Amino acid sequence: RFWNSPETGKGVYSAVDQICLPAYWCISHLLELCRMHIKHQLELFPGSFVTLMLFNNVKNAANLRKMAMEGSIDGALLNPSTIVDPLQVLVAANKAIHLYKLGKMKTRTLYSEIIFNLSPTNNISEAFKKFGLSENDPAALIVLIEDETQSVNPEEIVCKVEGQQIPFGELPKIMDIAKVKKLYKLTPQEEKIGTLLDSVICRMSTKDVL
Repeated sequence: RFWNSPETGKGVYSAVDQICLPAYWCISHLLELCRMHIKHQLELFPGSFVTLMLFNNVKNAANLRKMAMEGSIDGALLNPSTIVDPLQVLVAANKAIHLYKLGKMKTRTLYSEIIFNLSPTNNISEAFKKFGLSENDPAALIVLIEDETQSVNPEEIVCKVEGQQIPFGELPKIMDIAKVKKLYKLTPQEEKIGTLLDSVICRMSTKDVL
């Protein structure tokens, strides 16, 4: 799925090249999957960093949701069964930060905008229902954003999760491919011409123009 172009030496990711994320993401991707935290600097916003953390066997999803709503957890809580690859989340975060800086977000907060951007439709409540963490979810993916004005401490979040933090290489075991195909209404024809991730990001990126 990831490879380096012999002409440029840069990572190539078929259709995903269009989304304005740095090419070196592709090069370092396999190494990142082995880490507990993925911390990524956004190319268009050099002062902004996105940290991703993945948990399994989560026992307190309902309490985590409550803490997020109360502000004691400042992050986006996602259902990882809907996530094909960390790049999917980075695309959503990149767009959220862009709209935040333009003052054109469709939701109230930066983190809710990330959840909304994962959806292939413009229905905000449906986006939260399908991509956000539910009370009984056994796994969680937490997204943190930091910039020049706000720093984050991932360890503080880890301490609040009653579950096992796992490397992102374990994500395919949690992701529900049938659910993903249904959510994004993917067709067999699309599967023949690109990867699942290509199709998902295409749906996310074009929902504003379709």
